[in-house]
Amino acid sequence: MGCSCGTSTGGKTAGCKNNGACQTGGCNKMNVFDWLSNMDMPSSSAFEIVEVRFKNGRKEFFRNTEKFDLHTGDAIVVEVPNGHHIGHVSMQGELVRLQMQKKKVANDHEIKKIYRLAHQKDLEKLEEVKKRENPTLYRTREILRETRLAMKLSDIEYQADNTKATFFYSADDRVDFRELIKRLATEFRIRVEMRQISLRQEAGRLGGIGVCGRELCCSTWLTDFKNVATSAARYQNLSLNPSKLSGQCGRLKCCLNYELETYMEALQDIPKIETPLLTEAGEAKLQKTDIFRKIMWFGFNEENTWYPLNVERVNQILEMNRAGKKPANLQDDVLAAKIPVQKLNSDLAQMDEKFRDKSQSKKKKKKKGPRDNKPQGDGTQNLNQNQNPNRNQGQGQNPNRNQQGQNPNRNQNQQNPNRNQGQNPNRDQQNPTRNQNQQGQNPNRNKQNPNQGQNRNQNQNRNRNQNNPNRNKGNNPNPNQDNPNPNQNPDTDQPRNDS
Repeated sequence: MGCSCGTSTGGKTAGCKNNGACQTGGCNKMNVFDWLSNMDMPSSSAFEIVEVRFKNGRKEFFRNTEKFDLHTGDAIVVEVPNGHHIGHVSMQGELVRLQMQKKKVANDHEIKKIYRLAHQKDLEKLEEVKKRENPTLYRTREILRETRLAMKLSDIEYQADNTKATFFYSADDRVDFRELIKRLATEFRIRVEMRQISLRQEAGRLGGIGVCGRELCCSTWLTDFKNVATSAARYQNLSLNPSKLSGQCGRLKCCLNYELETYMEALQDIPKIETPLLTEAGEAKLQKTDIFRKIMWFGFNEENTWYPLNVERVNQILEMNRAGKKPANLQDDVLAAKIPVQKLNSDLAQMDEKFRDKSQSKKKKKKKGPRDNKPQGDGTQNLNQNQNPNRNQGQGQNPNRNQQGQNPNRNQNQQNPNRNQGQNPNRDQQNPTRNQNQQGQNPNRNKQNPNQGQNRNQNQNRNRNQNNPNRNKGNNPNPNQDNPNPNQNPDTDQPRNDS
């Protein structure tokens, strides 16, 4: 199959080889596959009429009276009224006869003849003539705006002999363009022919890419346009959205009719739902239908869930509703009695609960614990079990104990230098066993005198109450008045051993 731009090498059509973008823009428009080209036909009975393609897929039939050896894609010079034109062979042989019968073209004397094969000079002259098309198109649109004519100019085709130009336009109503023709003929000095085309034909001449990702059907193979109605979209369960149903021409897509007959046959088995299905659970309304799978989805008003039903089940429910009966739900006519289901491994679950209770009770006992080792004084409590019971007392008993400004003896940095461990060098010398007892180096401490800690705490608490009777009452502003040095034992002059 040749290229319409007419490039050839060695007398054979080679195509323009522009990777799908032909120089003339017409290589892939209305291409025809000649499936009889490989068959040997008698030369005497060969059909002499040839189909010729012109700009943007326009085709006409011409008679090969001179018996030229033509091939598909060859550039030829043909006869036209008052001149000649150059086209490309698109089909020949018996297929042309069938095509003429399809388009209802009579084989009579009105069919023009082929003059000759086009030469290189003819093709060069044709290219020069085509260069006038775009400037003429733009200037004509300006004239239409000036004259305010309700018409849309889409394309212009110049004749190869540069004596005539055909203007293709589209309009909703009839347009009086007599004055326009006179003005165009005067300005461009050519014969003018105005030809009105439909919007679908306009889209076919201009071409483009559809939403499917392929070239438009009207610009590649579709020649006859049938009426497309919105009912075709309803039968196929498509949303009636004009922006999605319309093509580039602004009309309904021609592809809506391609599968319409198949949908119509499949819809014969789908029941018509005019009223909701009545069930004991409520009224179920039709939400969606899968025509080819024959599945219908229904939903209740109070729920957002859709229930799929096959066509046989829907017909059963419709028959029950006509008889005045209601099924229990969409799936079952009668609800089955609920049988209590026994739990699997119930004995293991009981044992888990039993041992879980025991483990919880053990944890509670461990948290409580014995309290027999805590010593008790004469009406007073031991405030600290580890180091110095006289140092840490309840926070709420002496409000002036932790305040820095009211008790000068409690300041560690300024008034009492012996409060810091690093500022009392004699503290560790006078009591060498202090660090050993704290680090656990004296394991026989509790064995030699088991009552040492208890007697020591009792004596200290007794002496504390004698020397400072107001300490437990919370009214002593200076807890260290009788004993200014908290690190020294009031009974002896030796430093206190907190351990």
